[in-house]
Amino acid sequence: MPLDHYGVLAGTLTKHVRDTPDDQGRWYHVNLQVSAPAGSYRSAVDVDSKQSAVGVQWKVLVVRRPSILPAGGASPGYHELARARDAGALDHIRHLALVDNPGCLFIVRPPGWLSGLFPRRPWIAGSNLEASVDLESILEIGRRTLVWGEPFETGLGMHNVHQNQGDPIDSQWADSNGIWQDGAVMVERPDGDYNAFISKFTSQSSRTDDAGHPL
Repeated sequence: MPLDHYGVLAGTLTKHVRDTPDDQGRWYHVNLQVSAPAGSYRSAVDVDSKQSAVGVQWKVLVVRRPSILPAGGASPGYHELARARDAGALDHIRHLALVDNPGCLFIVRPPGWLSGLFPRRPWIAGSNLEASVDLESILEIGRRTLVWGEPFETGLGMHNVHQNQGDPIDSQWADSNGIWQDGAVMVERPDGDYNAFISKFTSQSSRTDDAGHPL
């Protein structure tokens, strides 16, 4: 079954800080504080496992505002999303703005003869520190910021801000697999488009079926 809840938080970035490396558990995060009408939300962005062989992969992209509407124009606050592109949900495997060349010119898939001119953007592999640096490169205090993921059960915040599909069937996270429920951080640019950071774990497949399970 997919995540219990999925949505996008829109607000203003007020602070970001990394976990203390030696005492924050198995998973390493960059923590964003995003201000919205209900208060300050902590968004915990996983950027690696510190105590296992699982690694992280990521992309830094320029995403056009029209390609992520209506979420791209969401009012400040948390918004629950239907698991569909037209609702503003994200899918790292199926959403063209996240799969194809950064700054993608197309809202729908381009014709086949033209697709070859716009190669798909590969995942970057590296350490938790390298992933943190690339995420921090798009963060700007005072800018409009969007965070896709799952809201905390208690308190204001977001987690599962990463790919939420493709986990191995025998893993503890397989029950949360689902399509059109992936996480991301996007920061509005002066031109109205967005700088985006998306991530996945090396254990997650980049090919999934309609239930989000690995192929």
